[in-house]
Amino acid sequence: MKQVSVIFFLLLGFCLSAHTLQAQQNEVGVGIGGTNYTGDVVRAFGVRHTRPGGFLLYRRNFTDYLSVRGNFMFGGLAGSDNPPFDALAQQRDTAFSTTVAELTAIVEYHFLDYKKNINLLRWSPYFFIGAGVSYFGAPAAETPSHSRIQPVVPVGLGFKYILSPEFSLSAEAGIRKTFFDYIDNVSDSDLVAKNYEYGNRYDNDWYYFIGVSLSYTFWTIPCPYLFSH
Repeated sequence: MKQVSVIFFLLLGFCLSAHTLQAQQNEVGVGIGGTNYTGDVVRAFGVRHTRPGGFLLYRRNFTDYLSVRGNFMFGGLAGSDNPPFDALAQQRDTAFSTTVAELTAIVEYHFLDYKKNINLLRWSPYFFIGAGVSYFGAPAAETPSHSRIQPVVPVGLGFKYILSPEFSLSAEAGIRKTFFDYIDNVSDSDLVAKNYEYGNRYDNDWYYFIGVSLSYTFWTIPCPYLFSH
């Protein structure tokens, strides 16, 4: 009887530890925030050109520190030469407004061990990096020499707080590295006929997302046979 009790409590301890590690593996969430852009038309990040955006996420937690998430984001991008940042921009005097839809896979690394119930800490900063594709809507006067589907690399920092066993709140800011110079529909031209309507073909455009998200964790209970016998 004593041996049975020892085995029972060993199995129970194993299952409870497995529950701690595995029960929080899957999350879904929704987020809102703002998108922004820098490129040939807007040279420096500023809140004036921020447009609303939002995203949906699915997160898989592999360890207490490492997670991978699938992310679908949608937002607006806009820019204007008014006010101009130099004399060339003043002569060009252009503006654009478009949209972006982004599908990415992102790896998150949390710096602090905040998930275990024995810890008083309920929050952690995290770093993220990923890869994916973006689809850019057409500006009013589209240049036809490029594809609107482009690869993108998201990189950024965030902060996550556990509200309850089921819900977590995150805030993050990320940049999107593109390999594309036509978000603003301004790029290179025929150098023989150079005028003020063009930009720098070697300086690719970037866009940004800053926002908050609420995620829901699906809890599972390993070893159910222990509780059914």
